[in-house]
Amino acid sequence: NHRDCKMTIFEKENFLGRKGELSDDYPSLQAMGWCNNEVGSFRVQSGAWVCYQYPGYRGFQYILECDRHSGEYKHWREWGSHAQTFQIQSIRRIQ
Repeated sequence: NHRDCKMTIFEKENFLGRKGELSDDYPSLQAMGWCNNEVGSFRVQSGAWVCYQYPGYRGFQYILECDRHSGEYKHWREWGSHAQTFQIQSIRRIQ
């Protein structure tokens, strides 16, 4: 259920720096006020999310779930075996 999805994004690795609380789809993180095109770490409280390298849900895709890594992704290398960069510019919930 989409209403149950919650995630916190952090500016830096290991849950440091500025943070943002997400509970909706964001075709552009910069449009919601995220000041750069990178996310250092994620904490997924509930649900599952797809994070995209570019705005508009384009580029590399990473699936982050609350039941993997206990929902904690402290470094971009934990996003998936094909992760090449910590550039994330759009995020949406998985039904």
